[in-house]
Amino acid sequence: MTKSTHSLRVTSFWLWTVASVAFALAHGSASGEPPTSKADAAQPKLQSWLRSPQEWQRDTDGPIVSLGDEEDFDSRHIFAPMVALEDGMYRLWYCGSTGSVQQRVFQLGLATSRDGREFKKSAENPVYSFGDGKHSVLTPTLLRNPDGSTLRDSKTLRMWFSSTWFEGDSTLHTLHEATSIDGVRWSKPSSPLLKNVYAPTVIKDGDEYRMWYTDVSKDPWIIRHASSPDGRRWSVTRDPCLVIDQKWEKTRLLYPTVLKIDGVFLMWYGSYWSARGRTTALGFAASLDGLKWVKHEQNPVLRPDPARSWESNYVTSQSIIRLSDGSLRIWYASRKKPPFVNKYFAINTAVLNFDD
Repeated sequence: MTKSTHSLRVTSFWLWTVASVAFALAHGSASGEPPTSKADAAQPKLQSWLRSPQEWQRDTDGPIVSLGDEEDFDSRHIFAPMVALEDGMYRLWYCGSTGSVQQRVFQLGLATSRDGREFKKSAENPVYSFGDGKHSVLTPTLLRNPDGSTLRDSKTLRMWFSSTWFEGDSTLHTLHEATSIDGVRWSKPSSPLLKNVYAPTVIKDGDEYRMWYTDVSKDPWIIRHASSPDGRRWSVTRDPCLVIDQKWEKTRLLYPTVLKIDGVFLMWYGSYWSARGRTTALGFAASLDGLKWVKHEQNPVLRPDPARSWESNYVTSQSIIRLSDGSLRIWYASRKKPPFVNKYFAINTAVLNFDD
């Protein structure tokens, strides 16, 4: 090799390296940050969701689902509502448990309502458990259309959930699937589909199943995206969707809920709220592709209410659907003030109306 050829190759290598690093920094992969786009942030479609405050209206005088009696499966902890509206009936599944924080094993309960605000628990509760007496059923989600309405595959409900054994040696959370026709009798949990998954949300976008979830592999927790041709074989997108980068966010991001309305992906997600100790709140972000997200500058958009004792400190772990009048309704779990005997204390609801 001649000296001139060697110099040319070295120069080409360094030019390629500089260009690669510049690309990575622009797209967030070199720093571990999610990809962002100023062009996306300026899009009118996104700005219609990001420019105005979100004024969620609480329209009940108390919790819509509360802890059970001492002998019930949900006497100590209750959270993670999963709501479906079919044939004029709201069905709300939720995770409930007895015992101390360390000993809790969550099972799935069911409550029904005609208006989405007044619920009655099923006499058949609990309607689902992992089956081994150790692993919990956590943060379930149904397969949904992009607008949040329930989507059945061949007349079958498909549910994904996270599971872990709180008293075990490992903190590993795994993703599982179960199916049901009536929402009461469910199949056994599938074998693990993915590791380090908590609080999934799944929609079918065209022919593709798309999932956003909390990656709990290490702190701080972040939100990731995965896609699948069938809801069983999942491919995780390399770059995270959301990381902690707003002043109000602290420690972890968790509980994403994603809808797609008028071509825009919408995400509500939880974080610990830096402005108030020992509280969580909900933030909001929008995206054109479900991968690059722009957060609302006025986050958090749903905050704990000290005047309502049953939801004075935590408001996260939510389910959201779009109603026939175009409004959005959210169901979420809450905690009262410390001491935190209950991991979560009640389930509540609010509505978001839009001007024409």
